[in-house]
Amino acid sequence: MLWFWILLRIILSPIMYLVWRPQNSGMRNVPKRGPALLVSNHLSFADHFFGPLPLLRPIFFIGKQDYFTGRGLKGLVSKAFFTGVGVVPVDRTGGTAAEAALQTGLRILGEGKLLGIYPEGTRAPDNRLYRGKTGVARLALKSRVPVIPMAMINTFELMPPGQPYPRLGIRPGVRFGEPLDFSRFYGKEDDREVLREVTDEIMRAIRKLSGQEYVDRYAAEVKAEMAGKTPRPVSDDE
Repeated sequence: MLWFWILLRIILSPIMYLVWRPQNSGMRNVPKRGPALLVSNHLSFADHFFGPLPLLRPIFFIGKQDYFTGRGLKGLVSKAFFTGVGVVPVDRTGGTAAEAALQTGLRILGEGKLLGIYPEGTRAPDNRLYRGKTGVARLALKSRVPVIPMAMINTFELMPPGQPYPRLGIRPGVRFGEPLDFSRFYGKEDDREVLREVTDEIMRAIRKLSGQEYVDRYAAEVKAEMAGKTPRPVSDDE
């Protein structure tokens, strides 16, 4: 059992409900047992707290190995935190990052757990929804588990980039949509057109829940431009 999830349920949950009065809905759409893929927008660091808050099961996420290999006190704190919030490091031994993430995700789902994934690939630079990467579609078709769209609400306003702690007076929340059925595409996880169609359908479901403006560009490219850097090419399933 995740120590942070236990802490969240016992200690932080009452405080978070009392102080921020989160507006949550659709929890009945998340299976009470067995594997499921929860696919969410990603607006803020606060998503790690308010996303899992209303569920009675922990959510596991796939994360970069870098989160777990830092040195010194900072490295230990980073490793403890990301382990605590359910982030599982991707082992790239013997494969690309995309293939390693796929295999890690399939393993987590094969253990009957809830797997969370952010198809935008990074936190959004603003309050909009960006183009999803097709790795989420490949994982959905390979695993054949329920795919639950998930939308974080008001977490960008609650804790935007550079904000060290959540603001008061903002009511965040999470909305879980009805499961998406992709059985018509099973066996076609290597078809790039199918992967894009599935990914776009997932992003439309998230947008319907969140009400966000959609931008048909990758968030990483926009963030690089905002920082005055030349965007590097972003792989569709990276």
